[in-house]
Amino acid sequence: MAKQLEVYRDWLGITDTARPLTHYQLLRLNKFEDDPAKIRLHYRKMNAHVRKFASGDFAQQSQELLNELAKAMLCLTDTRRKGEYDASLGRAEGSKRRKHTLEEILVGRKIIDTAGLEKARNLAKAINLEIRDAVIQQKLAGADAVMMAYAESLGLPYIDLGDVGVNEELAPMVPAVLARQHSCVPVMSDHGVLLMASPNPLVPEVEEELRLRLSMPVRTIICTPSEVNAAVQKYYPKEAVAAQMAAGVASGTAPASVATPAKKEKAAKEKSDDDAEAAPLADKATMKKRMQMGAGLGFMWGFIGLVLFGNLAPRMAKSYGLGTNMKLYGVALGLGLLFAGVGYIVGSMFKRE
Repeated sequence: MAKQLEVYRDWLGITDTARPLTHYQLLRLNKFEDDPAKIRLHYRKMNAHVRKFASGDFAQQSQELLNELAKAMLCLTDTRRKGEYDASLGRAEGSKRRKHTLEEILVGRKIIDTAGLEKARNLAKAINLEIRDAVIQQKLAGADAVMMAYAESLGLPYIDLGDVGVNEELAPMVPAVLARQHSCVPVMSDHGVLLMASPNPLVPEVEEELRLRLSMPVRTIICTPSEVNAAVQKYYPKEAVAAQMAAGVASGTAPASVATPAKKEKAAKEKSDDDAEAAPLADKATMKKRMQMGAGLGFMWGFIGLVLFGNLAPRMAKSYGLGTNMKLYGVALGLGLLFAGVGYIVGSMFKRE
């Protein structure tokens, strides 16, 4: 009788018979190992070994174990989740490992040297790039190594999409518009948490939309831009976006990032109501402005009238032998005020609609 396959023992060489195995036992790590690089190294070695059995009679067992290894690695390289997991195993205090910056990790792990870092800084400053993108663009280091370091600096896990791939059951549940706009794809569900691969941490609004759609909280796992772009093109082509938007409009269940006719109509009504409320205020402001303009013009023309008649009238009277008594000044003042009144009236009608 053939011996029953025991994948942990036969493929991973784990002799401990206690079940379930901890993530540390599964990845053959010391308990509470805190070095993300070491955790990923063990994972990659074991992943490569188990993949040898991915075809043939043990394909299903191989895939199940690959998923289990990936989940263990993703948990132990996620600062928050690792802290919670370690506490569940009885660790009195969380990891005391200081979080390092991306630049510290890049140089400390000898991914780039100080000269390369300075070169990347100069480019980043010149064209407003992040350091990681500047390093990748200048090909100072491989994208996978840079993104691993970036993930570590954020306290987030890193995944090679070639190892795990996109979950084809979850993919249709993620709106194509959202996936393309935010460069993200679903990888797996781990203990009720949706793991989304992206080159950048997902913003809270996107996490909330996915949580509402899939009824589970969301965590970001970092991957390279090229990997996620290829996955997005495969699972969310432009044609799928157009079809999804059309279906959403027809059913009234378009993605949150797409405005349906109902939403547009509501927004238009709200704007119309706001405009109606603002109209009286606008009319008052317009009238006030016109009155001020009319008063200004009236003052200006009145001043001209006073100057004109206050000087010319006595001179004209003198030249005709009429003298320059106070009556003539009174006439000049009266004519000047008349001009002021006419100016005010004409000015208040200025540009009237």
